[in-house]
Amino acid sequence: MYTPISDDIYAYALSKTLTKISAPVTVGLYSTCQNRINMILEKMEVYMKREASEIERKYTKRPGPRSVTPSATGFLALIGRLLLYNPIWTKENQDHHNVRFIYVHFSAWHFAGSDLLWAGLVIRLIQAMQINFGKLQLVLYRVGQYDEEDEVKEKIVEDGPNHWRSKKICCCPLWCFLLCILVVPAILLVLQLTFGFFKPEVTADDGDNEKTGQVGVVEGVAIAVLGVPAVSAFRFIFLTFKNLIFSQELNIKKGMDNERISSQLGFMNEVRKEMWFLSRFIQFMEVFERRRIRVVLKITNLDRCSPRKIVGVLDAVNILLSDEESPFISILAANPEVLIEKVNYADGCFSKEDRAYALLNRIVTLAFTVPPLCDDSKRRLFCSLTSNSKSPEVKNIWKNENVSSVDIPVGIEESIPMMAKTTVASHVMEKEVEKLVKSILTSNERTLNKYMLDDVMSMRRVINSIRVTVIIMKALEKEPPQPENIAPWVVLANQWPCRLSWIIQCVEDAQQRADIDRDREAITDDSKTLWKVFSESRAELYVMSGQIEDLLEHDGDPEMFERFLTVDFQFTVKDLKTFEVATVNLDHTIQRELAKIRGTSRLKDSGWMRDLAPLPIATIINMNTEDVCKELKRMDYPSKYIDIVKNNNLNGSALVFGDADDVKKLLGMNFGEWASFRLHFLGLPSHLRPQHKNTQQTPSQPQSQLPIPTHHVSHRSSSHPSLANSSV
Repeated sequence: MYTPISDDIYAYALSKTLTKISAPVTVGLYSTCQNRINMILEKMEVYMKREASEIERKYTKRPGPRSVTPSATGFLALIGRLLLYNPIWTKENQDHHNVRFIYVHFSAWHFAGSDLLWAGLVIRLIQAMQINFGKLQLVLYRVGQYDEEDEVKEKIVEDGPNHWRSKKICCCPLWCFLLCILVVPAILLVLQLTFGFFKPEVTADDGDNEKTGQVGVVEGVAIAVLGVPAVSAFRFIFLTFKNLIFSQELNIKKGMDNERISSQLGFMNEVRKEMWFLSRFIQFMEVFERRRIRVVLKITNLDRCSPRKIVGVLDAVNILLSDEESPFISILAANPEVLIEKVNYADGCFSKEDRAYALLNRIVTLAFTVPPLCDDSKRRLFCSLTSNSKSPEVKNIWKNENVSSVDIPVGIEESIPMMAKTTVASHVMEKEVEKLVKSILTSNERTLNKYMLDDVMSMRRVINSIRVTVIIMKALEKEPPQPENIAPWVVLANQWPCRLSWIIQCVEDAQQRADIDRDREAITDDSKTLWKVFSESRAELYVMSGQIEDLLEHDGDPEMFERFLTVDFQFTVKDLKTFEVATVNLDHTIQRELAKIRGTSRLKDSGWMRDLAPLPIATIINMNTEDVCKELKRMDYPSKYIDIVKNNNLNGSALVFGDADDVKKLLGMNFGEWASFRLHFLGLPSHLRPQHKNTQQTPSQPQSQLPIPTHHVSHRSSSHPSLANSSV
């Protein structure tokens, strides 16, 4: 139906978005192919580094940001700030223009052996901070700056030119006090040795002790001046060496190994405090370096862990990394189908809010689903896997992009060297994107308000998805749709993902059927509204509602869905094809699940199986009385049965939703005739019917709740009453 674009563009759009949105943010990077996830993460890191360098290069204000790799003077300046000064939070240093990204890779599979997978995530962050900033700097900050009580204090943001305030002792700046400690004893010693100040009178009896007396006076002065500061200095040095040897990382590891400690509530609180300490340290370094610092935490292989550990990591992301001032950008890179299925099987999944979709919606700020490969990309992938070595063209592209080689060179020929554009073109594009995003967010604002949820997470997810959509459209150098249509489409995918996926699947099936039948009129029919597509297939969706209950649960109000597509935003199939290439906030696993249930792989009604195979549910529902009569005539049924069908207006809907026993009694067929009729029109009997995987009983279901059968005739009611009316 559409041609998916290169992974280069997805990586570029994601990198541009992450440089603009404020932290904390959690990105759900979803794909069924782990190699594609790895490639996008690597390319995204390259683009983000180049974007940060470009922003810093264009910065003209003074003073500029400090170097990431400081010189000897820079190191001494940092030590001085850590020991002698406290940062002042100002409006300027809370919103720096420049940005620096620190990348932390956390492979959940490496810590899968631990019962506390989330604690391993914190350990990985601590190690990354030590590598990027230095262990000594972290220890000096902990000893000289960190105060646990600051967590409960209100953060005061001032408005002034100063960014540092000197520490004070008795109203005296600490640096001045230390200077006096060093200078005053030296001056006194020089005066004593030169002019003999403090020299006691010498008599004949103690003449021999003159030299000893002078030394005693000097020692007394030194002890008086240096006594208290010496004790403080000794305490500071002791704490520094103690934290260098016995770090919090070691304490957390001991807590993980000790089951008695790890099961206590206080252990989780200690880990949370450590995360807050890292956040405060990064805020300190932001003031010192004069730039924003964002820690990009790439969480991979989470879908390979057990359900309980997956939920633990998701809770850690939600609790530990979601502080309002947290500098973390978390990327959950996983196969969504496996992730969702495992979370639904986790212990403690008792309510709707505990299920996978609801849990992810509470955590993920930006859902980014990588569309499937196009045919050309599959062909290049197959050729690359069958060849012994990569082509020179592929090697040159990887070399130019500074991206390490990966196993699958997806879409290399389609790659667009985004960052290779001229500075002027790149600047113009960025300005156009920002202007368009603002225009989209302000257009039809009043109309969209009634369709938005009343929680901040959902609103941020919509805003971030709008930015990604615009960037992808611009990167493809395609003319984007009207600004007043982009935001509604993102809201449609965010609020009704199941119903929109159903519409997309119906359009794709109709397109494939038209290609097979060579129906040019159906192929080019892009003017049909999405609501008409939905209305024509809503009865079929109602029949299968029992099997997709978990998918329908996270859809919004069905009546609002009808009003959305019929009154306020009358999208067409043409609009769907335009937007689908950039709709990354829609989970494609929903559509694949619907496709399986709908029966896209069912036997086609052709050849010797035509009279035996059950008709697809979509075909039966859309049959009128004449269609049923034609089918009976084709199957060589006696004319008396055709007359009964006509006289009783027995159409497809009556067959689907009517009682099978009543139909059998009405037609009055013998056993053989009824068996063929039931198989063809009503589907397989229950003892031959395959069970769908979603109907398996999960641990969270009570034993008395039996799975709903997949046979459409057996449905007499639905767990979704709203599906029975026109809104479905």
